Amino acid sequence: MIANITTGKNAYGILNYNQLKVNKGKASVLSTRLIFEDPDGKYNVSKIAEEFHNLMPECIRTEKPIVHISLNPDPKDEIDDELLVTMAEEYLDGMGWGKQPYIIYKHTDNKRVHIHIVTTQVDITGRKINDSHRNRRSVALTEELEKKYNLHPAKERKQETLWQLKPVDYHRGDLKNQIAAVVKPALTMYRFQTMGELRALLSLYRIGVEEPQGSRAGRPYHGLVYTVLDENGKKAPVTPLKASSLGDDASLKKVETILASSGAKIKAANLHKMTLHHVEEALIVASSEEELRKRLKTHHIDLFLRRNDQNRITGVTFIDHENRCVLNGSRLGKEYSANTFNERFSVAKETRETSCQVKKESNIKLKKR
Repeated sequence: MIANITTGKNAYGILNYNQLKVNKGKASVLSTRLIFEDPDGKYNVSKIAEEFHNLMPECIRTEKPIVHISLNPDPKDEIDDELLVTMAEEYLDGMGWGKQPYIIYKHTDNKRVHIHIVTTQVDITGRKINDSHRNRRSVALTEELEKKYNLHPAKERKQETLWQLKPVDYHRGDLKNQIAAVVKPALTMYRFQTMGELRALLSLYRIGVEEPQGSRAGRPYHGLVYTVLDENGKKAPVTPLKASSLGDDASLKKVETILASSGAKIKAANLHKMTLHHVEEALIVASSEEELRKRLKTHHIDLFLRRNDQNRITGVTFIDHENRCVLNGSRLGKEYSANTFNERFSVAKETRETSCQVKKESNIKLKKR
């Protein structure tokens, strides 16, 4: 079982996200503590958000009092609602949040049935509940629950020992072996449908991809070479490496086979829906590119943005390391395309700059007084 934890300033956004799933019949409320439903048996997002706020003291000593948790059992685990609630409560108790107000949602919108929990992390004095070594404690708790209820171990804990992909460092030399140590396992594990998606994936490990084309002795030529990138993503001053020199497992033929088969595999396993679920969730509360990257990281997803010379976003790609697939934003929907992201982050930047300017002018006026 995989646990992901994020924190926020207010509860409305994440509550609304979950309630929209409920309204579409893709989620349900399993349990609550100190949160009450309306007389008609439904939950009102605004009222719940207000209840969370009212249950916190006026003076809060943390910037982000709201906690959002997702607990994700293995798809092969068959767990009824009663056990889901029991595990959620035991997890909250173990993390120190068991006495807090909370609401537990069950999501059924992808292959993996999972739960979302919205709660708070401040005590009655307004102090933040101790969260030291939070991630380490969370992993220990999920492992304990797996053993106690005979669940399948978390997938990434099995996989992370299979491959250790490290970024290429051209200063170290031995580039052929460094590149092979990334490219071969990456082509074995990941699914992608375009060369652009492959470039996005390999760029994480400072490897570029080029396709030289031309003719030799009157015959057309189409090749594949791997280049090395520096710390800034620019081409390093080293000789590119022909894919053929790394063997069949890194060849153009291997890449073309993956390009031809990945679409059907991604669709059959609903991998794009799993990635979309996490992207939707992160975008609800992320007000900047930096925060979006941080929140996606909690779900083991990297965000790759291509920009032109004017710093305008021209491409968006999500690299999902849990589901091992690479997806251009447009595959998830037009609201995840380059144009949408460009507008979103431009507006967010302008808002922050305006806010800073207003604050600066206000401080100047105060000094004059």
